[in-house]
Amino acid sequence: MKIFQTAFHTIFVLLVICFVYFVTYTFIEPRAYDFMTKFAVTQRLPFDYKKQIRGNNNTILIIVDNKTITKYRWPWKRKVWCNIFDYLYKYSKPKVIVGDFVITAPDRENPESDRQFYRSIKQFDNLVLGFLPKYIDWEDSQEGLIYEKAFLEKYALNNVELQNITLPESFESMFTYPKEYMEVVKYPGSISTYPSAISGNYKKYAAGTRTRNFEHIINYKGSYIPSSAFRTFLLANNFPKITVSKKYIEFPELNYKIKHTLTNLQSIVPIKFYSIDFEGFSHKKYSACDIIDSYKSLEQGKEPKINPAIFNNKIVVIGAKADFDGINDHLETPMSESHPGADVVATTIDNIMYNDFLTVIPDWINVIITILLMLLSYIIVNKNETIRAAIYSVTAICVYFITTYFCYYYSIVINVITPIVMYIIAITISYAYRYIKEAIYKEKVKTAMGKYISEDVMNRIMLNIDNLGLGGKKAIVTVLFSDIRGFTSLSERMSAQQVTDLLNEYFTAMEPIVSKYNGIINKFIGDAIMAVFGEPIQNDEHAANAVKCGYEMLNKVQELNKKWEEEGNPKIEIGIGINTGEVFIGNVGSENRMEYTVIGDTVNLASRLEGYNKTYKTKMLVSKTTYEHVKKFADVVKIPEVEIRGKANKIDIYEILRVKL
Repeated sequence: MKIFQTAFHTIFVLLVICFVYFVTYTFIEPRAYDFMTKFAVTQRLPFDYKKQIRGNNNTILIIVDNKTITKYRWPWKRKVWCNIFDYLYKYSKPKVIVGDFVITAPDRENPESDRQFYRSIKQFDNLVLGFLPKYIDWEDSQEGLIYEKAFLEKYALNNVELQNITLPESFESMFTYPKEYMEVVKYPGSISTYPSAISGNYKKYAAGTRTRNFEHIINYKGSYIPSSAFRTFLLANNFPKITVSKKYIEFPELNYKIKHTLTNLQSIVPIKFYSIDFEGFSHKKYSACDIIDSYKSLEQGKEPKINPAIFNNKIVVIGAKADFDGINDHLETPMSESHPGADVVATTIDNIMYNDFLTVIPDWINVIITILLMLLSYIIVNKNETIRAAIYSVTAICVYFITTYFCYYYSIVINVITPIVMYIIAITISYAYRYIKEAIYKEKVKTAMGKYISEDVMNRIMLNIDNLGLGGKKAIVTVLFSDIRGFTSLSERMSAQQVTDLLNEYFTAMEPIVSKYNGIINKFIGDAIMAVFGEPIQNDEHAANAVKCGYEMLNKVQELNKKWEEEGNPKIEIGIGINTGEVFIGNVGSENRMEYTVIGDTVNLASRLEGYNKTYKTKMLVSKTTYEHVKKFADVVKIPEVEIRGKANKIDIYEILRVKL
């Protein structure tokens, strides 16, 4: 049964640990990831002046912002976009232009504006435009499959080699381009964002909806379409051959590789964000309004507000962030609840272009770290007293947190909160186990020591275990001494084992009688018993209880004698002396060895009275102070003027003949 209980408790504890780990890992760890991303990955320490905390200067944003919408009323005709594209085409030489928007329907009210827009973007051989795949199937499967076939034939990558892997498929359809728009778009890229609830984010970021990942290559029904950021990288490097293995996307011609992780949904990479300004941007940005005005100035031969040379050989991302429905393109990321989508695209481009990624510690290493911390907590708790263990534990938690901060600072993603929570859980379990273990041990000690001292004294000790010391108090108690008559001569006629057996049976019979009357056996002195009534079990009737106890002890001896006689063992007689008075009761001895006992003249007189039973051939003698408490229910014989050794004056003592129990 004990084995089954132990197994049950062990399984229960393990289930609790696993549950807490899962909850923390799933729901709290992502918040720690966000916190560390914002305050560790993107921050510069005072002594590290070379750390780059902002997006790369080679990636620049053109943003349709509030200023633009105020001057050029939204919704505008698409020909307004032409001003931006023509500015870049005619007067600048950007390396790659990325349009972080999707055109899914023609402007039927302004078809000429659309045609002008299409002619403008058709000029570019370095323009990446967005498209959006969907997780649901086509509404019109026949038309959808026709469009899908044409789209994949034109835009799917044909230089991808898979090495013993299969990229997961996650999309069923896509938002469609207008026919004329599809004819002029040369390089589309997915601008889907992956909140953790979709991507799994290494499984530990499955809670929440913050965008933390991007996908390099989409497996769309067996064809491979890049993200807009990845398409930008390919275009900037003349479309090198791509080799995809389980852990890396490699470019042999460039001697370059990007680490990725395959989940059941995507091939994903966590975005390494950069610090943002008060508007939420981590890259240099220009208002689309200023670009449009600059283009008009250049067309009129005037000095532009924005020098187009700024964009030479740069990657230019065009997007929107304005307080207007339909154009406020923002995402919830670890950096901001309204992070501009164009800036997120620019960030992923920087990650790929400059191999600037986060290194994610594998789950199994995080588990090992957690287990080691839990073991450390167990050692600390079980090897140190409480205050020191608390200091060590707080220190260990602080050291671990600081360590994780520096890991994130150097772009290493490691579990932050989960190991700390499990460390605290381990401490709680350790203290609970320690408490239970100590309680069991304490109970064993109490049981064992109860065989040597009174249970009541033991209870008193246990209640004051932290305040044990020499000292005590004065109290009025009743002391009882009992002794076996002629025990020395009796023991000479018996073997040592017989003497031991007889004493054990005698003491075993006497102990419950003393306890019955709220007394404690203070000590066994050879064949004698010393019992105290009134302390530590306080009772105003202690004198009466002591006399009743003594009378019942005499009766019990008669019962034992009958039994022993039948067994062929010798009979015994006992004498009892009882006295009531003031004593000192408490701990006496030394700091290392003490005894809970009573001291005083009251004790000495009780001992003397027990001895006088031999002189007067009596069985139980009490002092006058005790007699005053029992005279109503006890029949006595007065023995006057007795000279007691150690007493200056003679005293009256009383023999107890009968007691009315």
